[in-house]
Amino acid sequence: MKPRDHTKLLGELAEAYTQHSPRSASLNETAMQTMVDGGSHSLRLIKPFPPRIVSAKGAWLKDEDGHDLLDFWQGHHANILGHNPEVVTAVLAQAFQSGYGLLTGFTESVQIETAEILCRQTGAERVRFTISGAMATMYAILLARAFTQRELVMKVGGGWHGAQPWGVIGVHFYASGGEPWQVESQGLPPGLSQQVINTRFNDPDALHDHFRQYGDRLACFIVEPFVGAGGFIFATPEYLRAARQLTDQYGVVLIFDEVVSGFRFRAGDLGALYGVKPDLAAFAKGMGGGMPVAAVAGRADIMKLCGREGGNKVMFVGGTYSCHPASMLAARAQLTYLVAHEEQIYPHIACLGEKARRVMEETFAQEGIYVRCTGYGNEVVPGSSVVIPNFPYEEGRELATPEDVNDPAVCDTTLRDKVCQLALLLEDVHVVHGGGSLTAAHTEADIAFFSEACHRAARRIKAGLGGRTATWT
Repeated sequence: MKPRDHTKLLGELAEAYTQHSPRSASLNETAMQTMVDGGSHSLRLIKPFPPRIVSAKGAWLKDEDGHDLLDFWQGHHANILGHNPEVVTAVLAQAFQSGYGLLTGFTESVQIETAEILCRQTGAERVRFTISGAMATMYAILLARAFTQRELVMKVGGGWHGAQPWGVIGVHFYASGGEPWQVESQGLPPGLSQQVINTRFNDPDALHDHFRQYGDRLACFIVEPFVGAGGFIFATPEYLRAARQLTDQYGVVLIFDEVVSGFRFRAGDLGALYGVKPDLAAFAKGMGGGMPVAAVAGRADIMKLCGREGGNKVMFVGGTYSCHPASMLAARAQLTYLVAHEEQIYPHIACLGEKARRVMEETFAQEGIYVRCTGYGNEVVPGSSVVIPNFPYEEGRELATPEDVNDPAVCDTTLRDKVCQLALLLEDVHVVHGGGSLTAAHTEADIAFFSEACHRAARRIKAGLGGRTATWT
């Protein structure tokens, strides 16, 4: 299906948004004078300009123009308790008042306590902390390559493992000929792209084929049990079981990227719900309570390669700001609270996620726009607190892989990523990729507000489409 041209509609929405948020528009012009594209993270720099935020609490933001925005982006899906939860901010405030919290360059007991919680909740034998999910996945791959003495890295096409060398190959779908998964960045070492094998998510047959072809040369298979940037899609149990069986068979290190999924669906790793234990796992986002903290956790015999016992063969030093005191305090507070209140938090946010998905599907359908959300749980994940709307051209189309949702010939990706975002911003709702995450701070009243906003946004979109439906069957 040829993608629809939304240029006119996007222009109308951008003009309305500029009038809606003049202060943010002006600040964007100022920011462009000193920062590349006016900021330092591409996903935040929406066109024509992002809202500039002055405060954030719970489910809501306030921008420079005085708008209260219902937020589903929630710190890149990290804020499981919402923005600035008191359980974290109170600990930090007390620490700063007592003369503790900024970088010292020393170790302290809070690191030990946080590591103990992480190991206990994930079954890991050893942990080393760092400062971002990208660094965690990079270090995990380095450990796997050193442990196996092999070079090839296999990942899922459409899977995002951060802006690190092996992570920027095979992320986005390209429909215009050539390889469907390509190198995403210039400046990589020559030949690196030949060391990365892309396989298809939720396709055990393809996985078996790739292991038969490359298995004895593979150092690791890195996979998200829940694909984040690739469309909020859960792995099938069959797929993860095949991954575990094949990596064992070929002596390959199985790495779970749980940067998004860790502590998002339970107070621990998502892999445990599948009954599949990886050799290494990367954690970040939800464990930090809004502070920069990440970790690689897993088997002691692999992890020791970055320590004295293993001869420091892998230079996993973590970074100057690894185990930053404030980050460790926040992580300890966040993890302790999530563990203690697991039975209350996760069913609650899963219920809100279900309602948010239904809201989007039903309100848009009432305006003649077909929406199919991803983010629904499966037979091993009882509920899910995430939602992304997709606009497939065919009703009933299965959305089980990143290709399904990101191929512009299958789904209207511009409608999801750009049109929907601006239309909802005009209704004081902030989303990324059309949706986002629910938190313990969201309420039933927020879902009702979201429902009304979706109705108005869908009507605006429908009018911009010339009264036509957004379904092609």
